Amino acid sequence: MTQRAAAPGAWGWRVAAAALAVAGYATLSHWLMLNATQQPWAVAALFGPLVAGIAAMGWARRQWATLAGCAALVALLAWIVAEGGVRDIQWMYFLQHGAIHLALGWSFALTLRPGSTALITMMAERVHREFTPAMRAYTRRLTLAWALYFAAMVLVSTTIFLLAPWSWWSAFCNAATPLAAVAFFAGEHVWRYRRHPDFERITMRTAFEAWQRSGQAGAR
Repeated sequence: MTQRAAAPGAWGWRVAAAALAVAGYATLSHWLMLNATQQPWAVAALFGPLVAGIAAMGWARRQWATLAGCAALVALLAWIVAEGGVRDIQWMYFLQHGAIHLALGWSFALTLRPGSTALITMMAERVHREFTPAMRAYTRRLTLAWALYFAAMVLVSTTIFLLAPWSWWSAFCNAATPLAAVAFFAGEHVWRYRRHPDFERITMRTAFEAWQRSGQAGAR
């Protein structure tokens, strides 16, 4: 049964809360980078919210492998703090960028296990009135494509960070990374409706609500 969409007011509050959370984390990261890079606890403050978010996602979907990975990350953060933290601010930026993309890639890849419903398939089932086998196959391939995209971003980031000047990596992180995500999303959108014009079109709001409900489905 299709769940009822959230009321307009609830939708607005959810978007605002998500925007505030992202802005708050960005502000915290910026302050830590400028004022506390030599403090051991800065590592925990920078990566702690990220690990907590991944753990919450894993718990909502009952993904025990994700929770185990978060426990390992907590142990690693504790060790880094005990050793005195990360002294090089460039490594702090690099690790944060990589951790975010690894977390996103993992959330997509984990749903591709045999017997599991792919993440985008799970979302699409909740927004399309008629969900065809062709749509199921396409959304599973798209889930894999996003997982590979995030893995590729980590690989490119690591290569540039280790082999190129810092200015190159900074440009990649701050300019190329968001542009690449937008280009991938927009390119897939155009490709989908050119290759599969029969697929029902949905709004961004509907897609966002489906993402939220996918956590409830994963828990069940």
